[in-house]
Amino acid sequence: MRSLEFHFDFRSPYSYLALTRLPLLNAEIDYRPFDVLDVMGKVGNVPTSVTCQAKRRYLQQDLRRWAMHYQVPIAPNPGMANMDTRAMLHAMLAARRKGLAATAASALFKAVWASQVPIASEGDIASILEGAGIDAAALGDLGSAEAAAELAAVNAEAAERGIFGAPTFFVGEQQFFGNDRLEFVAAALEAQP
Repeated sequence: MRSLEFHFDFRSPYSYLALTRLPLLNAEIDYRPFDVLDVMGKVGNVPTSVTCQAKRRYLQQDLRRWAMHYQVPIAPNPGMANMDTRAMLHAMLAARRKGLAATAASALFKAVWASQVPIASEGDIASILEGAGIDAAALGDLGSAEAAAELAAVNAEAAERGIFGAPTFFVGEQQFFGNDRLEFVAAALEAQP
């Protein structure tokens, strides 16, 4: 079966939008969570949406356009400022090891970008995963030193591979950035032997 890597962070609304389109690619997806802010810092990518108010306003309109185009809901969770992104990424890495990546990614992205559920604590994250049928306790301690070390290693690898933002896709050695590159991802998948 054709395959691709999907590198993402739950902070990224464009990663959420991309996730909603992945089933249309008819490919095996390797879910690769990473801390986008850490990786951006490592590679020198300064997010202009933080420093440029005009761009921030534009991106809000752009997100609504993409959501309408994809016919998916987008309603940023009001608790985003307090969300425990590290615990989400740790949970995602643990779910990936257990073969539950697709279910965990879908549940957590919906919680952040299409719902109003609490997302500020490890308990909130566990509740979201439990609601998706995942035994959150089996994922281990989301605040452990081991979980932090695993995420640090993932971030270092992402920076080394040239990832500078989310979502990023790899089809073989070909790299693609952004949900608006999914058409190119599909073409690269078609060209796979």
